[in-house]
Amino acid sequence: MDLHAQYPALSDMRARAQKRIPKFVWEYFDSATGEERTKARNRQKLDEILFEPSILHGELSPDVTTSFLGQAYDVPVGIAPVGMSGLIWPGAEQTLARAAVFANLPYTLSTVATQTPEDLAPHIGQNGWFQLYPPSDEGVRKDLLKRVKAAGFTTLVLTVDVPTASRRERQVRSGLTTPPKLTPRLLAQVAMRPAWALATARSGMPRMKLIDDYAGQVSGLSSTAHAGYLLRTSPDWGYVQWLRDNWEGALVVKGVLRSEDCARLEAMGVDALWLSNHAGRQFDAAPAPIEVLPKIRAETNLPLIIDSGFETGLDILRALALGANFVMMGRPFHYALAALGAQGPAHLVDILKQDLRANMGQLGLEHLSDVPSQLHPF
Repeated sequence: MDLHAQYPALSDMRARAQKRIPKFVWEYFDSATGEERTKARNRQKLDEILFEPSILHGELSPDVTTSFLGQAYDVPVGIAPVGMSGLIWPGAEQTLARAAVFANLPYTLSTVATQTPEDLAPHIGQNGWFQLYPPSDEGVRKDLLKRVKAAGFTTLVLTVDVPTASRRERQVRSGLTTPPKLTPRLLAQVAMRPAWALATARSGMPRMKLIDDYAGQVSGLSSTAHAGYLLRTSPDWGYVQWLRDNWEGALVVKGVLRSEDCARLEAMGVDALWLSNHAGRQFDAAPAPIEVLPKIRAETNLPLIIDSGFETGLDILRALALGANFVMMGRPFHYALAALGAQGPAHLVDILKQDLRANMGQLGLEHLSDVPSQLHPF
């Protein structure tokens, strides 16, 4: 099958993914919160960034490789953490981790994934990052970090933009609860998606295995919350310092949108900042990370990661031009996986590489390192 002929863009895989997973799963995965204006803003603000194409620069051979946090990668893109990834497509965590190693890019496992760090250990190589929803109990914290390190994860990502559960109205309307309960309504949707149903039957109904190790079975939470909310806290500055003191490896803080926070995080020894509005899933009046990126770049020398709304190679160049060092994508890799199974992530990476090279050629760029110094948005 010629995947580039049938699925030349992410939008083609997104459309196929929607046809292959049950509606309640789609609503969980594709939705944001409120009126979803922040989700729309993420895309709008990326589209507003324009460039003046270069001419008469001769033949070019654009190089899309990069180095980030001391490791060389084949492309300046990684796989962002997605909670309950295995609900979107069974076995998602292992499949995406293996795809990341094959494509030589980082894969980030969520605390609330359906697999544990130990489950992923055989698959992550040197490319494993772990996203931490911060446990309040110090004993749980220490044990979790010990397990993550022993499993081979090299980079710890503290998420700081989820102090409370968001409402996610589309998810509520879908009837999905956490953990999932297959009501007659949801079973009817499952029956219409045989590939997903058969794969889920083989692997079992997804659950948050890592959280279950500490919380056991719980009840009484809202449909958009989960057992993890009984364990975790809303971190403060002292929490970041505790992690810096207790984690031997790169430490990234995810959810930064205010430039005034940068100097303090830099002084605490954080290795990189991750600009994110949680893809619009937490707060429906947040700026797009891409629009606050220039101000944050001016405030810190730390490496900057960015996510929320990124879909194409051109989007990656937009981020690099404004001062980011690396881009993370969550939904796109899961669209690809749900659309094409194990072939999907590799196909997406190939699309991104081709799009990067094509647009670098239009802009007269041979190396990604040239983007911030030579390329200025119009």
